[in-house]
Amino acid sequence: MDPRRVTAQRAEGLAPAVPYVRGWATAKRAADTLAAQLRVLGFEPDFLGLKADVSVFGDGLVCLGPVRPEAIQLLAEALATGLTAEMASAAGTTELPDASAA
Repeated sequence: MDPRRVTAQRAEGLAPAVPYVRGWATAKRAADTLAAQLRVLGFEPDFLGLKADVSVFGDGLVCLGPVRPEAIQLLAEALATGLTAEMASAAGTTELPDASAA
């Protein structure tokens, strides 16, 4: 069991006293937001298993499903580029540091 409940068991064993819908709804909004951004980046075909789920504790989970390593590498590079641009913007510079070192 993960003490932080990040990888908690899925909801195969539902309990009546746990508010599952709230956790699932939170995960659904997050999954939909991620799906929209993946579409913008052209990654939608690589994340066909993306879905909202809920743990037995009612915590929302976003499942990516099986994803090709190349798609994850491209996504990591896109995240690094975005974070680099955000840091440069916050620093008030227009020049971006090399994101490939991230």
